[in-house]
Amino acid sequence: MRQTDGIFDGGQMADKVIYYTDELNDEFSTMQITPIPIDEHYDYGSGTFFWHLRRFFFYRIFAMPLAWLYLKLKYRHKIINRDLIKPYQKGAFFIYGNHTNILCDPLVPTFVSFPKGVFVVVHPNNVSIPHIGQKMRLLGALPLPDNFAAAKNFMRTMDMRVKEKASICIYPEAHIWPFYTKIRPFADTSFKYPVQYKTPVFCFTNVYQKRPFSKNPRMLTYVDGPFFADESLPPKERRKALRDAVYEKMCERSLLNTVELIKYVRKSV
Repeated sequence: MRQTDGIFDGGQMADKVIYYTDELNDEFSTMQITPIPIDEHYDYGSGTFFWHLRRFFFYRIFAMPLAWLYLKLKYRHKIINRDLIKPYQKGAFFIYGNHTNILCDPLVPTFVSFPKGVFVVVHPNNVSIPHIGQKMRLLGALPLPDNFAAAKNFMRTMDMRVKEKASICIYPEAHIWPFYTKIRPFADTSFKYPVQYKTPVFCFTNVYQKRPFSKNPRMLTYVDGPFFADESLPPKERRKALRDAVYEKMCERSLLNTVELIKYVRKSV
């Protein structure tokens, strides 16, 4: 699907312009963090009873209520079509979302996957925040590895979480573009995981809509799926077909944006 310009009939016009040159690699997060090394010594968290007990209290008892309050009060957040996931809650699955909100993106997958716990593949910046970076493990952060030895550790952890029948979230666009109203092109690399583990795939698309009497938009999260890899195709073609199906659906949902807070303009060379 070729994306068209969104229609903002009666919506709020953008009051900020950001110029970009590379849809795949430009990053517009306002957080300036020096990432810690994710090497073979990085602790991704274990599968022991006591680790999960600590995660339960920090994730379920402390973090989730605060996250729910923030999403509701700031954005009047609502998830649409979450029932699509219910028949698959007894097994592992992967979910893919658009990367448009610095604070909300770590929170939304929790409620999309609920009551199943979620683990989120993240940039090392997310576990490098002073004082709270290490706590991100208990919230489910899985930082991308920096070297081959670390990659083996990362995949062992991925194996463990899939065997635990967890939900694993990936933001395939990789870089944050705050309040972006389209879906940027993304590679099919991260779709190798559901192909490898033969798990269902879901996607969610966060869209922003005009909210009366508030400068903050309403945030709606549309869930779609399940998508399955076509076993009749070779592995590389399977992940491409899976990526294309998810991309098409996210592009379709992105047309439901009705407010453009930031206008992104390609910089002329």
